[in-house]
Amino acid sequence: MVITTLLEILKYTLPALIVFMTAYLLLTRYMQKDATSKVIELKMQRDKEIVILRLQAYERLSMFLERMNPVMVISRVRTPDMLASELQYAMVKSIREEYEHNLSQQIYVSSTTWNLIVASKDEIIKTINLIGTQMPPDSSAGSLINALFNGIAAANAPLPTEHALELLKAECKELF
Repeated sequence: MVITTLLEILKYTLPALIVFMTAYLLLTRYMQKDATSKVIELKMQRDKEIVILRLQAYERLSMFLERMNPVMVISRVRTPDMLASELQYAMVKSIREEYEHNLSQQIYVSSTTWNLIVASKDEIIKTINLIGTQMPPDSSAGSLINALFNGIAAANAPLPTEHALELLKAECKELF
């Protein structure tokens, strides 16, 4: 009698336990799969936003490199009747302001690229200051411009910004 009662209880509880375990396992797997897919979706969204920010950084840094070109700087800062020393000061100031404006972009590019951009800036400023200090105190801005262009042409090498821009473009292409 005890055995029949026990068998009767098992007859009802065993299938219920099997159904419960099956439901538990299925729900657990479903919840894990759902959680995993949500994590993947969030990562994809984050990566998409990061790519957009990095592309904007590459754009801003390439514009910075272009704006550092002595021809571009001269066209922005030169005024009529400017002395060579005034033009030298205005050029260096403009480059430094552009640099400070773009400092935050370094977090989106590699250290190698950022270091080359900084080195390019320093080299352009060094060239401007070196040629500018060789000018007589009362020289016109035009004579500084001629000396800069002659010095750049005599170097017979691309501007440092050109190399940095090529590296920046190559790094940007790696995103795709």
